[in-house]
Amino acid sequence: MSTGIMTIGTARVGYETKGYFRSLDAVFFTFLFPLIMLGIFTAAFSSAGEIGPPGAEISVGAYYLPGMLAAGVLLSGVQNLAVDIATEKSDGTLKRLGGTPLSPVSYFLGKIGQVFVTGALQAALLLLAAATVFGIALPTDLESWLTFAWVFVLGLTASALLGIALSALPRSGKSATAVVIPIVLVLQFISGVYLQFDRLPEWMQNIASLFPLKWMAQGMRAAFLPDEFAASEMNGAWELGWVAVALLAWLVVGLIVSRVTFRWIRRDA
Repeated sequence: MSTGIMTIGTARVGYETKGYFRSLDAVFFTFLFPLIMLGIFTAAFSSAGEIGPPGAEISVGAYYLPGMLAAGVLLSGVQNLAVDIATEKSDGTLKRLGGTPLSPVSYFLGKIGQVFVTGALQAALLLLAAATVFGIALPTDLESWLTFAWVFVLGLTASALLGIALSALPRSGKSATAVVIPIVLVLQFISGVYLQFDRLPEWMQNIASLFPLKWMAQGMRAAFLPDEFAASEMNGAWELGWVAVALLAWLVVGLIVSRVTFRWIRRDA
């Protein structure tokens, strides 16, 4: 990869990030949404008391925090980029960029960089609110934070590439949200974000295991929940090795599909 492509791609990160925060709907539905949902779940279910195996009970907010972190990764990458790029393709922005010397790789780097900036800010805000507003005790050991770090990086990279790939599916910018949001919403419900994963039907758990959000949520639970909660996972363990394999596999899939399907304009335009 040439220095010029890297330089232009890095420069576009700032441009893309500024554009993201100027879009109020994107900020609400991808940046603030996990924080709002954590607040709702904490307020709605705290009266039911703590949850978890005897001797390892935690608050409702602490239980849902890992799922909201995983959902934030998916929203920042998949939903944000899929809708954003489809809209840019529909309104002619990509066609104009295609007429410039801008390389698709530089364009990708700008989008992925923006996802990392906003995703990191979102996770930091969520963790800060969890500790200060909701009184959730965060991990104090280095191993847990290292687990969070690699799950976050792998998950965000895979989600960004899958978002670019998914942007080829909507036929217009107007239909992008109608196509993308239901997919993302269903994945959140079956992957242990809003519902306790071990209480879902086995067939639903098996379906969720085919997609990356389940593995991101499982990795986040391994980082933030006591080890006793591992018994509630599908195979009774955190299986961090399989979490890494699944996220790497989806990263490769996203990279291949996004590179094959990306066009500055739709073929049927």
